[in-house]
Amino acid sequence: MHDLEQRLIDLETRVAFQEHAIAELSDALAEAREENARTLLALRRVLEELKQVRSTLAGDLFGSDPASEPPPPHY
Repeated sequence: MHDLEQRLIDLETRVAFQEHAIAELSDALAEAREENARTLLALRRVLEELKQVRSTLAGDLFGSDPASEPPPPHY
């Protein structure tokens, strides 16, 4: 009977360890998902800023009045 009790204790110990490991993994996964969401939001903001910069530059290059341009350096 002592052998059976020891086996039961060993199994309970393993289950407790596995439950702890699963909880840690779950926490790590939740943290990784939050970090991923923050990174995605930052990336979207940077892409939007890049679009605005490109649009501004394109407007400056193609939509500006040539008369308002400064003369080239060789004048």
